[in-house]
Amino acid sequence: MKIYLASNSPRRKELLAGLDIDFEVKVLEGIDESYPQDLPVGKVAEYISKTKANAYKDVIGDDELVITADTIVVLHDKVMGKPEGREDAVNMLKTLSGKTHQVITGVCLTTKTQQRVTSVVSEVTFKELSDEEINYYVDRYKPYDKAGAYGIQEWIGYIGVTGLKGSYFNVMGLPVQRIYQELRLMGVVTHGDKARRE
Repeated sequence: MKIYLASNSPRRKELLAGLDIDFEVKVLEGIDESYPQDLPVGKVAEYISKTKANAYKDVIGDDELVITADTIVVLHDKVMGKPEGREDAVNMLKTLSGKTHQVITGVCLTTKTQQRVTSVVSEVTFKELSDEEINYYVDRYKPYDKAGAYGIQEWIGYIGVTGLKGSYFNVMGLPVQRIYQELRLMGVVTHGDKARRE
């Protein structure tokens, strides 16, 4: 089975490579990532990842599988996507400062004959961030391509994250443990099986 990762994110590419799986990046442009406003926040990431996946259904072959994903940040039942600019990024981090929020990544694994949709939730706690710290991070790292305006693997994670419950890799943008589990259930990867038999 040939595997495609439908993401330009260098973080997702690095994380999926960590599973020792051969894959290629294949990205279709112009996919609508909107979602119904009455959709429960816990289902938004799954909905968007499935929308992305459905765009690939007509372009993948019988022996191909595509992995799509979407990550959102949720605070007080409100979804935070990617910031629209510097001011938006600063405001997002001020909102997250001193609080615990959820990071939800929805993942969809799609072949011609089956589709598996799942999501993983992690909880992240930030210390009280000063205006200086927020401004430094936003100006230096420009986190405009990241949900919630931060990357946990960057400086802000080193100095600001005081608690994490759940998968660290999920917060980075790809719940690789769950993806590995799903690929095994689909019979796509069998790492460890030969060693166990021997």
